[in-house]
Amino acid sequence: MAEKLGYRISNLDITDNPTKTQKYAVDTTLFDSLVDKAATTVVTEQSQRLTDPEWAAQWIASRLDEDNGETILEIDANGLSDTDVDKIAATLKQSVQGAFVQLLDTSKLASVAHARELDTKVPTKQKNKIYYLARRTPPSIESMLEVRVAVAGNVDAGKSTMLGVLTQGHLDDGRGRMRLALFRHKHEIDTGRTSSIGMEILGFDNRGQAVRHTDTHRSMRKLDWHTVCTQSSKLVAFLDLAGHEKYLKTTMFGMAGGAPDYIMLMVAANAGLTGMAKEHLGLALALNVPVFVVITKIDMCPPMVLDATLKQLTKVLRSSGCRKLPLIVNDRAAVVMAAQRFTNRVCPVFQVSNVTGENVDNLLMFLNILPIAHRPKAIGPLRFDINEIFSVPFAGTVVSGVVTRGEVRVNDLVWVGPDFHGNFQQTTIKGIQRKRVDVESAVAGQSVSMALKKIARSQVRKGMVVFDKGIEPVASRTFEAEVVILYHSTTITQRYQAMVHCGCVRQTARILSITRVETTAKHTVRGVDVEVHGAPMDERMLRTGDRALVVFQFIRHPECLAIDTRLIFREGRTKGVGKVVRILGKDEEAEAVRQATNGNMVFSRREEKAKVEALRHTKKKINP
Repeated sequence: MAEKLGYRISNLDITDNPTKTQKYAVDTTLFDSLVDKAATTVVTEQSQRLTDPEWAAQWIASRLDEDNGETILEIDANGLSDTDVDKIAATLKQSVQGAFVQLLDTSKLASVAHARELDTKVPTKQKNKIYYLARRTPPSIESMLEVRVAVAGNVDAGKSTMLGVLTQGHLDDGRGRMRLALFRHKHEIDTGRTSSIGMEILGFDNRGQAVRHTDTHRSMRKLDWHTVCTQSSKLVAFLDLAGHEKYLKTTMFGMAGGAPDYIMLMVAANAGLTGMAKEHLGLALALNVPVFVVITKIDMCPPMVLDATLKQLTKVLRSSGCRKLPLIVNDRAAVVMAAQRFTNRVCPVFQVSNVTGENVDNLLMFLNILPIAHRPKAIGPLRFDINEIFSVPFAGTVVSGVVTRGEVRVNDLVWVGPDFHGNFQQTTIKGIQRKRVDVESAVAGQSVSMALKKIARSQVRKGMVVFDKGIEPVASRTFEAEVVILYHSTTITQRYQAMVHCGCVRQTARILSITRVETTAKHTVRGVDVEVHGAPMDERMLRTGDRALVVFQFIRHPECLAIDTRLIFREGRTKGVGKVVRILGKDEEAEAVRQATNGNMVFSRREEKAKVEALRHTKKKINP
């Protein structure tokens, strides 16, 4: 290990391995033919018109509006001289007001001047395309561009260490020294395993340089979150999830309730895609969240084992269950191509080492140009889902979560609930913080923290919702969802109970009714296409692969769910996914319970005794 302990990533001079790059090179022609270009952000315009400042300003402004404030510009450089390319670069950098344009490093540049600017050695004859990154400069932290990335993977895959290297700017010593700054509890430091949901931020300035907690220009001065946000034009918020199997419930809550835009799946090179990594990949597919893979520990992994890991990963990603196109990223040209074509069908794969720093710069560049996810517009009444609760001295009760709809401001009157009885209480927003920085407002798609006035810590729980005062929120214990059974050893019938994860809601629910969805398939019989209707033999049973409309009832207390929200239910090895279709009222709930219990209105003797006891106490209060 040639690098000393604590040597910075920016000081490393790492050259790509030509053998490895050639072995895992990407056939761009085949890749472009497989990927739907209409779904990507690549737009090639007439390069000659880019010398007009007015036309260039209008074009970039329209692209920024379409792509939520950040876009990658692809310019065809064929037939252009070095003078024309320099004019286009000067026009792009000067024509945009309130935004900046940065040249991205690719393997085919258009001029020697750009190659000198990026310290690369590329012949002038290699002219193909030029890539620029255009990004709006946020006027305040309230309008800061943010990307939420959830870090998942098997235990001992190096998730927390990877985040420590990215956010602190130092290399690891091979024993997990960089992960200590991310742990929240003492037992996590003792065992080296994450058991809770940690959070870290990484900023990028107007030059594309990383803004970390350690100031590289002032002798390792520690920077707080406020300074990082002030110096950055884009933030990447990481959710450090647990990898051990016994913390799977916490990891599922982080994926569903944290509302991540992307999932960074960590895979150890010497272990492969095993254990909980497959479970986390399945959760990402169920939640329809784009995934990119980071293979760690390549410095200690033999080449044959690394090749076996890559083959296994490629086989899993291309399987019928995933249907993803793996894209091995080994140079900066592949980074740009991966960021442009990063959709649910494409899965970039990075191979990094936290000890030597190999390919860490490529991962940082990818995070810098990672597309901004499409946020819901700030229209309609406020809805804020609570996923974390704190009790802060001199501030009171503070709730953290994601604004899923509308806009909230300081001193707004809101509803908070539902409680265990389904009631809501009114309160006032005393203050709002975004990434530990005081702000005056927050809009849909942003993750913020809010201080509630005259609300005790015991009155709030995870899964509650903050609504605008102008609406009348209604909570219900019963809802209908369209589900698909991914796996079950036998059959699922009425009264079956499982843990339901739906956004920030995490509660056990039972099945009241099952309505099988009739499927139609086409088969060829003697050269003739025949439609075969899959009519179920028993409407009240579900097996692996079945699709149905299921009515769920929460066991403990009512919740406030949103229509079209994705859900995951799990019990043991049984897994199913679905989407909320309808919320049932009290009359519909009573009718569903009556049909499920054959008129008894109770599901077990314990519930019957509890109901009788409650009626007895009620009669005593009425007739003492």
